[in-house]
Amino acid sequence: MMLLSQITTQTQTVAQTGIGLGSAIAVVCSWQRNRSILWAILAGVFSWFYVIYFAATRTANERR
Repeated sequence: MMLLSQITTQTQTVAQTGIGLGSAIAVVCSWQRNRSILWAILAGVFSWFYVIYFAATRTANERR
């Protein structure tokens, strides 16, 4: 039971202090497209919504 408590505590700490996966992906996608820190921050705020938008609107040269 002690091990489960330690894992739960560590998981909560990481979740509280780190940025989410969606935010990280959104920032990278936005930076790739716009090369603007302001747009990257805004995309990070919208996280998964921006990732879905980026996937739906990417151009032929953005696909690899």
